[in-house]
Amino acid sequence: RVSGVEILIVLVAAVWAGLINTVVGSGTLVTFPALISIGIPPLVANASNGLGLLGGGVSGIWGYRREIGQARGRVLRLVPWALVGGATGGVLLLALPARVFEVAVPVLILLGIALVVLGPSIQGWVHRHHREDGPEPAWMRRLLPVGVGLVGVYGGYFGAAQGVLLMGVLGVLVVHRLQVLNGWKNVLATANNAASSLVFLVVRPGLVRWDLVALLAVGSLVGGWLGAGIGRRLPPAVLRGVIVVVGLVGIAVAMGR
Repeated sequence: RVSGVEILIVLVAAVWAGLINTVVGSGTLVTFPALISIGIPPLVANASNGLGLLGGGVSGIWGYRREIGQARGRVLRLVPWALVGGATGGVLLLALPARVFEVAVPVLILLGIALVVLGPSIQGWVHRHHREDGPEPAWMRRLLPVGVGLVGVYGGYFGAAQGVLLMGVLGVLVVHRLQVLNGWKNVLATANNAASSLVFLVVRPGLVRWDLVALLAVGSLVGGWLGAGIGRRLPPAVLRGVIVVVGLVGIAVAMGR
């Protein structure tokens, strides 16, 4: 059972994760280390985290519904690729020995932190190379679902900073406004999490801690709603700073286990 203090830690982390997932992605870098810090085993933390953050994905999609509606058909055609990628990542997580994931956790968190820190550079590159008048060349249209699927595999296995990766892929390969693509990112990341979570529920339901899922779902639902509103006005440096600090704490805890 989790204590009152631990409940508060998870709820606060979930609200923050829902907010930043809607705005930039990388919420896993807040909630996953928070779960590790209260003594949850890495595999259990990963499975419960993905399922719980679906709440924030739903509210984030709702918050961006106008932007998503401008190109609903196109993003829906990408959803199957995100689903297949997420399911593949989930299967890989369960097929490989648990020790592999435990050893990889610090590296994966560090990778996520690096992506968040490099986020402004990635976004700057995307802005410089991004056009908002179509249509895209045929090679871009063919490469897009492959890119979404590959990001989905990573997201299904761990998921930290998959939003940054998705925005990089979408920003380079899709000719549309970036705010619309941010809405697409919320749809695809949520589909990815749903697919990997379904794998966990079907194959290893014992990995899911439903008390943690409930806390994460409630917190991220609120955070996603905030992210679609006031979260867009928060300084990006504040968002990234919290992610980096919490991520480094998670690495320290994971390495000390």
